[in-house]
Amino acid sequence: MKPSKSPWWWVPTLYFAEGLPYIAVMTLSVILYKRMGLSNTDIALYTGWLYLPWVIKPLWSPLVDMFSSKRRWIVVMQLCIAIALAGVALTLPMSSFFTYSLACFYMVAFFSATHDIAADGFYILALDTHNQSFFVGIRSTFYRIATVAGQGGVVIIAGLMEEHLGLVPDAWSTVFMCMSVFFFIISFYHWWALPSTENAVAAARPENASLREFFNIFKRFFTKPGIVKAIIFMLVYRLPEAMLVKLINPFLLDPASAGGMGLSTKQVGITYGTIGIIGLTLGGIIGGIVVSRGGLRTWLRPMAWSMSLTCLTFLYLSLCPDSSLLTVNICVFVEQFGYGFGFTAYMLYLIYFSEGADATAHYSICTGFMALGMMLPGMAAGWIQEQIGYTLFFALTIACCALTIGVASMLKINPSFGKK
Repeated sequence: MKPSKSPWWWVPTLYFAEGLPYIAVMTLSVILYKRMGLSNTDIALYTGWLYLPWVIKPLWSPLVDMFSSKRRWIVVMQLCIAIALAGVALTLPMSSFFTYSLACFYMVAFFSATHDIAADGFYILALDTHNQSFFVGIRSTFYRIATVAGQGGVVIIAGLMEEHLGLVPDAWSTVFMCMSVFFFIISFYHWWALPSTENAVAAARPENASLREFFNIFKRFFTKPGIVKAIIFMLVYRLPEAMLVKLINPFLLDPASAGGMGLSTKQVGITYGTIGIIGLTLGGIIGGIVVSRGGLRTWLRPMAWSMSLTCLTFLYLSLCPDSSLLTVNICVFVEQFGYGFGFTAYMLYLIYFSEGADATAHYSICTGFMALGMMLPGMAAGWIQEQIGYTLFFALTIACCALTIGVASMLKINPSFGKK
């Protein structure tokens, strides 16, 4: 048995390592393929499929409990992520780069989703309730730092490499190879830093009982009161964001002749990866504060409006393509602030609906529906945009906001939920 190490040795690094591959799959892949000259239709359709492992991860999450330890799953998945990222780097200079690099991104997505299951389970097993509460803010902070590092730092570095090397494939290949080396290093670090914590209860349970209970968990979830309205809410509430998320970076990168803002890769890294993340974080913090005072029921509709109205910023930018970089930064900040504020209600509702004896498993199922709600609209968004242009596309996302507000109005929530 290894001597137990302080959570400070592994909680920050574990959740930084959890956030970075998600950003690589969901954001960096979009920017990369846009810089490599792919159409918005292909980018949105094929990178939209990358959500699938997070949609269906509840289906194989029992395997992480039934076989081996979560510590071993974490280390092995980080090694696998390192290999898959190296695959992305090595395939970019090829003539058939899209097919092979996309296959590697799918592997990163699958390994990352499995890593999420193991990391969150390990957090619960390795820490007592006091430390779980104490470190929850730390894990969230370092996940956010990973987001800033990915959407901001990595994109800025890629932009600088493009200017230095002069070739987009070589620049991004270098960036992904560096990320691969990082995950090799972090996997060996966690092999040393993670305490040896085994789930004795799960280990002692017969395998057939685990499988039977697995199906019963799904049965209890789909027989919950209000399940139909809840699923509709999970799928529809983020519809405007699901439409926007795959097209924001292409819109910022496209030249004015194509209806975009004509920003460089480095400028996009600064704008969306840092200014945008600051707005998102502030919106989430303020959202948490106001819900703790008034409750989720009081703030659900205002937060739905927040998700909706801030989409107008991109409609404004599409109508004013000669806007200054400062104006672009302000619009991105406002949109991300509104999204962070409104997203608070969504996540709290998932917690609210998951309450009960199966809270952890039911929350995992809810996040699967959340990913599905992002995946399906995002896959079609690129084709829609190329048919009607950026301005009408952003107007369409505004129209979709009516559904967000509508589904928020039909829910019944305990008035005390969320209050401090």
